[in-house]
Amino acid sequence: MEYITLNNGVKMPLLGYGTYQIDNKDVQKCVEDAISVGYRSIDTAAAYFNESGIGAALKNAQSSVKRADLFITTKLWINEATESKALKAFERSLKNLGLDYLDLYLIHQPYNDTYGAWRAMSRLLKDGRIKAIGVSNFYPDRLLDFCLHNEITPAVNQVECHPFFAKFAEQEQMQKLNVAMQSWASFAEGRNDFFKNPTLAKIAKKHGKSIAQVTLRWLTQRGIIVIPKTTKKERMIENFNVFDFKLDSADMKTIAGLDSNKTLFLNHADPKTVEFLSNIHNGKF
Repeated sequence: MEYITLNNGVKMPLLGYGTYQIDNKDVQKCVEDAISVGYRSIDTAAAYFNESGIGAALKNAQSSVKRADLFITTKLWINEATESKALKAFERSLKNLGLDYLDLYLIHQPYNDTYGAWRAMSRLLKDGRIKAIGVSNFYPDRLLDFCLHNEITPAVNQVECHPFFAKFAEQEQMQKLNVAMQSWASFAEGRNDFFKNPTLAKIAKKHGKSIAQVTLRWLTQRGIIVIPKTTKKERMIENFNVFDFKLDSADMKTIAGLDSNKTLFLNHADPKTVEFLSNIHNGKF
């Protein structure tokens, strides 16, 4: 496993296991499988509604894996992104996960009172109840504003990033701000015939690897944290085995050429996106 050192000195695995769109009834086995494969970083969110299932898996793993060796991330949803509600949301997530502390807590979306939520999260960080705090889906202007006007700089910004939306300029900005970049939808969720892409397939064949493995290596060689999601153990194993080869500069440049510089999902600066995401869950969990 390779690691990245966050801006507060905390070490985070460069490769983790994502649990987006895995039902709570299925996630326990998935996380148990992931841990058995070797994953130690697990990513979830209050909005995924699967924290309790992950908590059950973590409890079962206690006999074989030390808590200090795990890196658990969850996220604060929009309706609770205020100074007072963030504290309650944190306690609920911690209880669901069965943990005494979180390794990373993220503001899931750049809406509502993010500054108030950040103040609450900063106190939890200073109290040792969270090892690192960060954000998700913050665009360059919002991230810069946030860094300039808060005492604590986010350790991580989790954003859409894959070969079709490479975000080179955003990564450069994050590097200047000392914010680690994390990719969601590393495989573009299969859109644009991702797993049949001839460019990626050619490079994969060259290295005797899969398209998924080549993509994860392309991202991790850029220093980007990845959290691929799958419910199949064989895919977990495949995704985990990406540090035994290296892409050369030509490979990296060729994959970069696939970049369209356009989202395949949501434009977070679009008012319709703000309205859509803010209405999810009707303000309740």
